Amino acid sequence: MWTRTVPAAALGMMLLAGCSEAAEMHDTVNGAADKASVCGQALGIVDLNPSVDAEKVKSEAGEKARKLRDLASDVAEQDVKQNLTALADGYVELEQRRVDRMSDFNQWVQRNLNNLENLRKACL
Repeated sequence: MWTRTVPAAALGMMLLAGCSEAAEMHDTVNGAADKASVCGQALGIVDLNPSVDAEKVKSEAGEKARKLRDLASDVAEQDVKQNLTALADGYVELEQRRVDRMSDFNQWVQRNLNNLENLRKACL
């Protein structure tokens, strides 16, 4: 089992907090909005915490990709849809390849942190 502290994952946690706060603020101002609901659900699916276990992430990748694609099909906003699809694609990529080198996994985490940042921006 690979467990590695990924410094960039700390950034991911900040991004999650920012998107969550934006969703809560949006819900407060506009009621339960579709965009805010979808963004909140997506953040519950994406799990890039500071102690990432590559094998666990890989074993859950297919299910996470399916859930993210389902959310993308439910949201009307094109920018949110595109970012959810990009995150889903990242999980599919991880599921389909061997993660036998930590550098490969770290690169995957970095790409998905970038995708998560793009989703956070779209959720604001």
